[in-house]
Amino acid sequence: QVQLVESGGGSVQAGGSLRLSCVASGYTYSTYCMGWFRQAPGKEREGVASIHKDGSTGYADSVKGRFTISKDDAKNTLYLQMNSLKPEDTAMYYCAAEDTLSGGVWYRGCVYGYWGQGTQVTVSS
Repeated sequence: QVQLVESGGGSVQAGGSLRLSCVASGYTYSTYCMGWFRQAPGKEREGVASIHKDGSTGYADSVKGRFTISKDDAKNTLYLQMNSLKPEDTAMYYCAAEDTLSGGVWYRGCVYGYWGQGTQVTVSS
């Protein structure tokens, strides 16, 4: 019913950049919270950035100043611009959408219940 399809992951050297994209179907970005999460091997999934329908954004302290979340409502697409990448950023990155009915993972005032398949980001030193 709701599908989130991510792209843009890859392998880069430290200091490089990547831009992740997430295209939604069966869901309207303009109406709900959207976010990016990541999960490194052996660690729990953590929120990276989120954006609300009014365009307000929030970021994890570890990525502030380096990552930028944005969306194109007309294209139903969410983006994460990642600059000055560090090896510590290596993780599987997931696009997530708010689910106000079924619940899920809480992050910055929103509950995320819809998830993309994940796209791997690997940063080498």
